[in-house]
Amino acid sequence: MSVARIQRVIYPCVIPAKAGIQEGAKGRLFLVIGALAIIFGVVIAIGIISRKKAEADLQQTTAAAAIATVNVVYPKTGAPTDEIVLPGNTQAFTDAPIFARTSGYVKSWHAAIGTHVKKGQLLAEIETPEVDQQLEQARADLQTAQANLRQAKITADRWEALWKTDSVSKQETDQAVNAFHAMKATVDSNVSNVRRLEELQSFEKIYAPFDGVITARNTDIGALINSGASTPTQELFHLAAINTLRVFVAVPQLYSQAVRPGASASLTLDEFPGKSFAGTIAQNSNSIDPASRTLNVEVDVDNRNGTLLPGAYVRVHLKLPQSINSVTIPANALLFRFRGLARGRGA
Repeated sequence: MSVARIQRVIYPCVIPAKAGIQEGAKGRLFLVIGALAIIFGVVIAIGIISRKKAEADLQQTTAAAAIATVNVVYPKTGAPTDEIVLPGNTQAFTDAPIFARTSGYVKSWHAAIGTHVKKGQLLAEIETPEVDQQLEQARADLQTAQANLRQAKITADRWEALWKTDSVSKQETDQAVNAFHAMKATVDSNVSNVRRLEELQSFEKIYAPFDGVITARNTDIGALINSGASTPTQELFHLAAINTLRVFVAVPQLYSQAVRPGASASLTLDEFPGKSFAGTIAQNSNSIDPASRTLNVEVDVDNRNGTLLPGAYVRVHLKLPQSINSVTIPANALLFRFRGLARGRGA
């Protein structure tokens, strides 16, 4: 059998087989594409449904949050108030800066910070060479004026004696007498000037004006001291009397009638746990501060042992003569604004 005939017999069988294979592959491809399309559609549908549900939940939550919720709290009756505790700061009973009354240089100082001094105790010495020279000159001028006064008195007495015998005129006698009185005034002026300079010289030594403790020393040996009114002055020492301390307390208006001078009070400090210090209400301002609605009260505390220090933070316990009923409310029910506690309807 020839080759051409064999080919004619084989080709008709091969061609139909290839065509069947291609059609099967196309069918599977269509199935895969269709499955992917279905899956993609399901994913999109799920996303849309979840988004719709989230939007619905958000709208519901927003609507619920827009509804104002008010909690009503009723004040509770508290125990009767026997005392009130208020903050305060201790102050020295007398507190004064020490300045120099004369100009010069610091020669020496005799008290440092923390030194307890007595009234009249020497604190420092100042050298005043200019004042010393002015005093010497004033004394010399006074001696000259006194010598001229003696001569003027002799002359005036002599002219008055001559006038009685009509040896001189009345005018010449009056001139001599007036010269005597003028010289006397000059002597008085020089005496006053000498006293002024002697007083300035006495200020070379600085003494403590009262009993107390030195809380500051702002000078040293050789420092220049200016005491003139036209120049800035420097504080040399700061002296505080701490045997008795003052404590000023702002008492609320509600308790102002219960605070009377002479009543007792007590102080407590964090550095002395479990210990209290006795005090006495000395005086009050007798006026309510319109800004804070409080009464300014002074409490004096005996501190001769020096336990308490000026400037310390303390809590003052004031006893009330009668029980005052009180109520309790939550702290978050109060509004504090720049003017203080907000009160009233709509505050």
